[in-house]
Amino acid sequence: MGHVNLPASKRNPRQWKLLDLVSAAFFGLVLLFFLLVFTPLGDSLAAKGRQALLRSTPDPRQRHRLVELIEAGLSPQQIESCPADSADHMPCEDPRRNSQLSREMNFYRERHCPLPDDSPLCLIPPPDGYKVSVPWPQSLHKIWHANMPYNKIADRKGHQGWMKEEGEYFIFPGGGTMFPEGAIAYIDKLKQYIPINVGGVLRTALDMGCGVASWGGYLLNEGMLPLSFAPRDSHKSQIQFALERGIPAFVAMLGTRRLPFPAFSFDLVHCSRCLIPFTAYNATYFVEVDRLLRPGGYLVISGPPVQWAKQDKEWADLQAVARILCYELIVVDGNTAIWKKPAADACVPSQNEFGIELCDEFNDPSYAWYFKLKRCVTGASSVKGEYAVGTIPKWPERLTQAPSRAVSMKNGFDLFEADTRRWVRRVAYYKNSLKVKLGTPAIRNIMDMNAFFGGFAAALASDPVWVMNAVPPRKPLTLDVIFDRGLIGVFHDWCEPFSTYPRTYDLIHVAGIESLIKTSDGRRNRCNIVDLMVEMDRILRPEGTVVIRDVPEVIEKVARVAHAVRWTTTIHEKEPESHGREKIMVATKTLWKLPSASH
Repeated sequence: MGHVNLPASKRNPRQWKLLDLVSAAFFGLVLLFFLLVFTPLGDSLAAKGRQALLRSTPDPRQRHRLVELIEAGLSPQQIESCPADSADHMPCEDPRRNSQLSREMNFYRERHCPLPDDSPLCLIPPPDGYKVSVPWPQSLHKIWHANMPYNKIADRKGHQGWMKEEGEYFIFPGGGTMFPEGAIAYIDKLKQYIPINVGGVLRTALDMGCGVASWGGYLLNEGMLPLSFAPRDSHKSQIQFALERGIPAFVAMLGTRRLPFPAFSFDLVHCSRCLIPFTAYNATYFVEVDRLLRPGGYLVISGPPVQWAKQDKEWADLQAVARILCYELIVVDGNTAIWKKPAADACVPSQNEFGIELCDEFNDPSYAWYFKLKRCVTGASSVKGEYAVGTIPKWPERLTQAPSRAVSMKNGFDLFEADTRRWVRRVAYYKNSLKVKLGTPAIRNIMDMNAFFGGFAAALASDPVWVMNAVPPRKPLTLDVIFDRGLIGVFHDWCEPFSTYPRTYDLIHVAGIESLIKTSDGRRNRCNIVDLMVEMDRILRPEGTVVIRDVPEVIEKVARVAHAVRWTTTIHEKEPESHGREKIMVATKTLWKLPSASH
């Protein structure tokens, strides 16, 4: 078949299409240029572009430049909001990222934080319909449903008395899987064997795998201070419910690392159906509990494997490990077992089926920031001082007496006494002159970001509050002194997000905020003040308060960043009796909403 003679215009269609595309693109660019320069559309698109930059800033150079502009007060815009679906985002416990990690020893459920350059620079929004939290002590029994509109626990555990939906509230009857008659009745049963509320013998308690923390909530009525933890799990937001109720709690997983506490912190360790396999991995988890439990303290395990059907071997192993470590079995009451840890080195683990040994002299049992679990036992005599239950002062005397672990520091007694007096004076100034709402129903959950000896928390002991005392691991490791005083806290490096849900603290306090981001020699920053304050905003409740003390030039920078995160601020002189160059910024987080949620 011969060739057909086509017109010249149809002989090379590909060439003509390409020319058409080039021409169209050229004229399109010209039109866009006029639109951007001479019409309001240009301003609108530029604003949206800035918003996108503030939200994601995928280019690290752009992100760094934006941070510099905010710190210098040169950014005309406030930091934008994150998307609505991030209302409960926890950066270090993001299941989308962590699901890709190893499941061995639940490694994937531990903390795994993104690098700052990989994190969007935006503010976490509240859920639609959010209200200022129900005040304590009413919050122990009810919270706003709109603040946490998650019904999974109520649907699954309502018949066990955990919680139920009732009108615009979630109601907490105080029940639990292992105490269907309620936490009060369960605590009364424990009182038969443990000196709870007996002359201040016991004060601090760790509740492992706590559910919605009703046990911890009602233990507060017994003069004890519990700290509850659970991982982010399929029930969704157990710890968020606990904190919304005003109960001390944080997100954690007993996996491959030590929990962020020093040795011998807790007078009582409690597990009610926490499902921690204490004897797995050669009893590694039981050994970690032993590290945390104060000599002479009590261990309560309620639920499996204690006399539990089809778990005879696990129950036998649990008893065997306790015997190896010389724990005294006080009682087995139904499915509840109670042991007492020896007050001293009553015996040394010899060769045993679990391979448990004494730790060597180079092991620091109180270092616990990203520290891999060890299968060795810390002897009581390896830590200087008197800290066994029965030898330390009883509560409340232990709050104000210098603990031996403070006295063992250089000039420790003088430092402790001066710190205690200083914070009594400062807290009185906060209340009386700065009108911070301490001691009122507006403040229940408090974070002290740089706690040292816990003097700020100690000065609030008579207020209806609890304080999470954070001790940065790059600072002197004074968290053991805080626990010896009968207070609670955790190790935490503030160049990473904290392990809690958004909107969980009413007041955040920090003395020396810039020191939290500096290297140990103070010569350069490890992270930036903008990311730190965005994280503070994440964990602060709307209408919550921030109190920051630092030198004037740092407070000036902090105030600029506070504007970018939408806080209202006032700056004050320090209390008259204090020395140094400090100023104090008091800020309030505004209750803002996403545009779509306001219509």
